[in-house]
Amino acid sequence: MDFSPSPKAQDYVARMTDFLETRIVPAEKEYEEFRRAQGYGDNVVPPVVDKLKVEARERGLWNLFLPDVSGLTNVEYAQVAEITGRSIHIAPEAINCAAPDTGNMEVLHMFGTPEQKAQWLQPLLEGEIRSAFAMTEPDVASSDATNIATSITRDGDDYVINGKKWWTSGAADPRCKILIVMGKTDVNESVHRQQSMILVPMDTPGVTVIRNLPVFGYQDQHGHCEVHFTDARVPASNLIANEGDGFMIAQARLGPGRIHHCMRSLGIAERALELMCKRAASRVAFGKELARQGVVQEQIAESRMEIEQARLLTLKAAWMIDNVGARGARTEIAAIKVIAPRIALRVIDRAIQVHGGAGVSDDFPLAQMYAGMRTLRLADGPDEVHVRTVARVELGKYLQRT
Repeated sequence: MDFSPSPKAQDYVARMTDFLETRIVPAEKEYEEFRRAQGYGDNVVPPVVDKLKVEARERGLWNLFLPDVSGLTNVEYAQVAEITGRSIHIAPEAINCAAPDTGNMEVLHMFGTPEQKAQWLQPLLEGEIRSAFAMTEPDVASSDATNIATSITRDGDDYVINGKKWWTSGAADPRCKILIVMGKTDVNESVHRQQSMILVPMDTPGVTVIRNLPVFGYQDQHGHCEVHFTDARVPASNLIANEGDGFMIAQARLGPGRIHHCMRSLGIAERALELMCKRAASRVAFGKELARQGVVQEQIAESRMEIEQARLLTLKAAWMIDNVGARGARTEIAAIKVIAPRIALRVIDRAIQVHGGAGVSDDFPLAQMYAGMRTLRLADGPDEVHVRTVARVELGKYLQRT
């Protein structure tokens, strides 16, 4: 396995790094000031993001997540994704590589009909609209996706959707025009063939955004919503692939997406470590800089070592997806989904500690970083589900013999 950056990756990394340092990070203050002035319950995108999107396209930094469009492998894009994590609220969207749009675009790219691609994929690729993914439900333990209760019922030339979803990321954004909804089309089928995915426009009668859920008190610009479906009717042509393909589509969607999430997490961890080192070098306690205190040096060293370990494991998973597919990389994908957010959280926590009271304030981005990373231990399946996957594969080597 060779994770060294290819010439193509080196070029994109250099361009992305320059864009981040010269344009995106300086725009963070303007982004935050706009949101504060508007009120955090208002989900209007700060105008500076649209300006950055125009510049990103001019720089050739657009839709890099999709191999068939960008020509980048998963290993190559992973190295760019890490850089975008350093400014998580702006950079991914600025280059049109923000979740949940990336996963939704991958679904439409792989499974959409020509009509679905023309109506929804093309505007998403152009950055003209945004989308959301509705899977998790408030009334069942959604860590087991077979529990999903939302119904998708055929009625002549239509499907009728009834149910409740929450943590539907992106649904509060006024640019969100389309939902991909997972629900049950046939409860009499086998457990993993009961579910399907369907396209539901946000303006469909019967689709109601009940509330925008805060994360540790923070309101993201795009929102995380509870959405109810009451006899929401869409054409049968809105079904993605075939009835019963929901689980298969979900697995295809999540493989590369977890690489993106994990590498962005490491970008966040790198920025937290940078903030920690700068703080340690600039603050004096007990007669010398914090950076000369043994306990702080240990925290910094542990952070560096953990980030390097997590990066190598994530790049290995990306390499395996490129070479043997997501199914062949199942164990590694599950492992990185646990390891990367855990390590990012540990690094951020140490950085908060070194910052003292400032670390839990809004004067630094650390508290908001922590809230986002803690959430990722639940998003796309909680840690326990992925640990269970790794354990089953490992134990399968032995239990099959008895």
